[in-house]
Amino acid sequence: MGFRFRRTFRLAPGFRFNLSRRGASFSVGGHGFTENIGRRGARTTIGIPGTGISYSTRRRRRRHGSALGGLLTLAFIVWVIYTAWH
Repeated sequence: MGFRFRRTFRLAPGFRFNLSRRGASFSVGGHGFTENIGRRGARTTIGIPGTGISYSTRRRRRRHGSALGGLLTLAFIVWVIYTAWH
């Protein structure tokens, strides 16, 4: 078993920046639903909090698509929803 490194920075409630030896990613969500976008594509995880039951699916990055563009769009949408609630 090898050594692993992972550091998570909380940017705001529901927004996290993750840093590991393999690269960086951005997560949005919390218990029950999380969307993670990184260099290997996007991963959506849906679960039932407190049960350990979850379903995860991965969407690979398109050859000509931009993960950063999708990340910025998702961050903007979540920011608009967050500011509307407060």
